Parts: sequence; C-alpha cells; structure tokens
Amino acid sequence: MTAYDIAAGLPGIERLRRRCKALAVLDRIIDDGDGYYAYTSAWGADEAALMSNGSGDEWAVVFTADGAFIRVFDHESAMSPYGGPDHELWPGLLDGLPVVFRPLVEEPAFCDEAGRFVATAVLWRLVGDDRWHAGEGITFPPPSGFDDGGPDGSGMLEILLDDIVDRFVEFAADYYEIEPDRAAVEHVVAHRPLTDTVLRALNPRHTLADLTEDLAAIGYPITAR
Repeated sequence: MTAYDIAAGLPGIERLRRRCKALAVLDRIIDDGDGYYAYTSAWGADEAALMSNGSGDEWAVVFTADGAFIRVFDHESAMSPYGGPDHELWPGLLDGLPVVFRPLVEEPAFCDEAGRFVATAVLWRLVGDDRWHAGEGITFPPPSGFDDGGPDGSGMLEILLDDIVDRFVEFAADYYEIEPDRAAVEHVVAHRPLTDTVLRALNPRHTLADLTEDLAAIGYPITAR
C-alpha cells in the first residue's frame, strides 16, 4: 500500500470530510475524545481532521476553499526525513503540489523544531479535480518489518476508504478493546443526526447534553429535541 494506492481509493472531498468527522465523533463517544481521531471546523480559516496514535505516527487532512491536502508521517518509515543526515524529504514527495497548498508545507504543526516540513506521504485534491494526487515519480523503498502502513505510512489512511465501518469496528476491538455496535457505527458514518439511542449503543455513560459542545466544534448534526 502506497500513496498511489490510497489516492486511487479515497472518496471525493465532501465524502472524505464526512468520514473524518464521523471518526472524530466515534472517538469522542467511545473514548471521551482522548485524541486518536479529532476534527475541528475552525483550524484557522480552514477545517482539519487529525489522527495521532501517541507513538509518533500521525496524519492530517486540511480542508481549504481550494480543496484538500493530506499529510502523513510514519516515524518508522524508511521515507522519514530523519533517516538522512540532511533531514530532506523523500524525493518526489511534493512534486506537482499545487501552489495553493504550498503554505501548508510551512504550517508549524507539520514542521519540526527547525521549521522543516516533516512527512512520509502527501496527497492532495483541488476542488473540481476528478481524482486525488500524490508526488510524481516516487520510487518507494523495499518492504521492511516495520511498514504495516506501507513504505510511506499511507496505509494509516485506509480507514477512510469505502469499508470504513468494518475497519473502524476492527480498530475499536484492537485499540479500545470493545466490540462497538455496528449499526450505531454505520449511523455515525452515514452522518445521520446523533440520537440518544445511538449514543447509548456506543457508550451508555454519555448523554447528548455531554457532547453538544464537541459535536458543534466538529460540525456534526444532533437530532432535534
């Protein structure tokens, strides 16, 4: 699995946005929003979906007026800029990146202490594009024993593909050590308004009142009362 495979499988921008919001809502409900998946509708002038596993691996999807930009960092990838003495990005990673997304390469949240952009995979799609793109002509390193997410870590984005419900149920069993109600997960992924019934199926400790502020920040609908 490489960025080229992920680019071929990702949905359009708006559907991806909804899936990112759904992951953040599911995380907030099940694990009190401790931060594996997050979403903010006010990331400066943009919106952003964020993933961090707490072990140095992360991805971000930034939704702008021009489209969407994805940055992935796998700290064990052979494509990490920290693998070389000059901390340079892997050749080709940003080749073809539209000018409108260039400011995100200087975004402090995506840079190290020296101000260098840090990533092992980059994808993008402009509004009006018919597909996602990754850097042109990337030569990927051979497989190793540490590339469950592929040589560039882009496999961490697989949960955003069309089988998101099955992947989230599998993820929850492994990470949260629970078996979430599949119908409730489908409800959230479909972006239908959250109800008390769905909420209780995922976490009986919560009420809608507990989540109103967070859901508003994510931009996820709540059922009318």
